[in-house]
Amino acid sequence: MKIAKVQTHILHHDLAQPFQSSFSTFRARRHLLVEIETESGLIGWGECLGPADINAAVVTAMTPMLIGRSAHDIEPIWLDLYNQFRDQGQRGVIHTALSGIDIALWDLAGKYFDAPIHQLMGGAWRRVIPAYATGGFRPEGGDHAAACAAEMAQYVGEGFEAVKIKIGYGIESDLKTIAATRQAIGPNTELMIDANHGYDAVDAIEVGRRASQYDIHWFEEPVVPEALRAYQQVRQGQPIPLAGGETWHGRWAIDEALQQNTVQILQPDVCGVGGLSEARKIITLADIHQVRLVPHVWGTAVALAAGLQFHAILPPNPPSHEQRSPRLEFDRTYNPFRQDIVEAPIEHKNGQVAVPQGPGLGISINRDALLAYRAA
Repeated sequence: MKIAKVQTHILHHDLAQPFQSSFSTFRARRHLLVEIETESGLIGWGECLGPADINAAVVTAMTPMLIGRSAHDIEPIWLDLYNQFRDQGQRGVIHTALSGIDIALWDLAGKYFDAPIHQLMGGAWRRVIPAYATGGFRPEGGDHAAACAAEMAQYVGEGFEAVKIKIGYGIESDLKTIAATRQAIGPNTELMIDANHGYDAVDAIEVGRRASQYDIHWFEEPVVPEALRAYQQVRQGQPIPLAGGETWHGRWAIDEALQQNTVQILQPDVCGVGGLSEARKIITLADIHQVRLVPHVWGTAVALAAGLQFHAILPPNPPSHEQRSPRLEFDRTYNPFRQDIVEAPIEHKNGQVAVPQGPGLGISINRDALLAYRAA
């Protein structure tokens, strides 16, 4: 099963209502899919986390090393590509580009062997994943506290038992938003806060101490991902469990962070960490360091399907009579092509999402929608 063609698809949609994280304004949804076709005509799909145009350029640079190779050689291809670019790419877009390629190769393997990826990777611990709703970005020019509270109440009404909101816009503003959200969702819904590294350690500690009264399940990315010592300070200086790792690309970066006791909850993204091959190695690191593994997911239905396949193989840690499933991150922000690009949308039912059971990722791409949203 030799690789004959590699194609990238940049998808784009301008937003009528832009929204903001702590440091960025989203005026469009823009994501990159990777399509790998074999000589037999079999096609696999992957997705890359992060800037679509840069990822597309790196995938294109890697393509000559893929053409003519067996699509079954997933691990040799991963290492060859990484080694070729490692001198300038031990972090960042080398890993995110590799992720899309690796996921597409696993999708091909599943289709070839007529089995879902989770079966090829050793089998599923669970077939339905409890999800948490991600949203709560600040609307550009809007009242964040009121908008966030109303949005999260809506998700709870849909059946979600956990939600995550965005903070990092200033201590007093954030505390007002947290308080309003907790009041809106009631005491029994899990509430997570994500600063998108919008604070330094001093402010993050203050936020954590003052927000703890609202029963926060975790405090995500309080400081910039490079600042491992700041993570240590925040972990020691306030009571909320720390989460992070979506931008600690690859096993070496994640191992370094875990050795320094930065987080209690690790959040690798299969579309950023190096694909499913690398994500599977992260399971061992999480086990060794005894941290909870709750993967990050952001993108289209391709990313969601890959995330679900990974969630399925996460072993209970520790194995016990009362085993808890990590929650799936289920993005609820507006993205019209997230589900349109697949024939059967991946949706939740009362806050639960089923793992696709079809071959590979378990999805079929809607070519008409792909063309409709493809960037000019």
